[in-house]
Amino acid sequence: MPTAAWARFSDAASARAHLRETGAPIVVKADGLAAGKGVVVAETLAEAEAAVDEMFSGAFGAAGAQVVIEEFMEGEEASFFVLCDGETALPIGTAQDHKRVGEGDTGPNTGGMGAYSPAPVMTPEIAERALDRIVRPTLREMARRGTPYQGMLYAGLMIEDGAPRLVEYNVRFGDPEAQVLMMRLGAQALDLMHAAAEGRLGEVRVNWADDHAMTVVMAARGYPGTYGKGSVIGGLETLPEDGFHMVFHAGTAREGGKFIAAGGRVLSVTARGASLREAAGRVYGMIDRIDWPEGFCRRDIGWRAL
Repeated sequence: MPTAAWARFSDAASARAHLRETGAPIVVKADGLAAGKGVVVAETLAEAEAAVDEMFSGAFGAAGAQVVIEEFMEGEEASFFVLCDGETALPIGTAQDHKRVGEGDTGPNTGGMGAYSPAPVMTPEIAERALDRIVRPTLREMARRGTPYQGMLYAGLMIEDGAPRLVEYNVRFGDPEAQVLMMRLGAQALDLMHAAAEGRLGEVRVNWADDHAMTVVMAARGYPGTYGKGSVIGGLETLPEDGFHMVFHAGTAREGGKFIAAGGRVLSVTARGASLREAAGRVYGMIDRIDWPEGFCRRDIGWRAL
């Protein structure tokens, strides 16, 4: 399976020694759940060592008790979503996420500032190669070990020169990738998951409309660092909610009949369109109607494709 070279460490001294041996650029990850923020792509050795020190200092809690140091891979990242029923692997969509907080993919990593689907880099040929060389061998080996996998398999891939390499697996839908997938899948999503649960994926197929979807995350100012809570979000009641427009609430609360911000990533404003540009126009048109001075978003989601 084509994957990134990596090593796991339980103390800062060993991790630092490994960094000095391998050099930069390199990727430092908290080896646990850190709300999507426990990854540092270090361009220099100093940045990498600072990331190691931060993780072992407890900045990510128990997630940073161990640290994974991984090879830096060149290419374009894509998310590949596959439903599994223990035997059959059924691709249900592709997407591209925007992890960095700033426009032009700058600044620290976040849980995700926006996404779009489908991912242009995931051509049918590359998707089939990823299935044959990465996903299906994984499922076969799990079945051989007596632990067949049943559920959602999210493969994070890096694509370079038409060749996919595995960055990571998640056994869940992505966020914010799930929003664009659900808008494009519609009600059939339930039928597909039901078939996976009953071991019937070999009998079903995914019916895709020839369309595009985009979601843009609105976050509280200061995210992914320290941010305030309790600010009022206006204008949400005026926005359309239909098969082409939807605002998913991620970090809101309701107080005195008003929506207030109660988290870091607060809203996922999502739309479909015949083209990605049309979907983007609808998304940012909705955002412009939201009255929330204490929030921000990236204005360049989908820039690689557009």
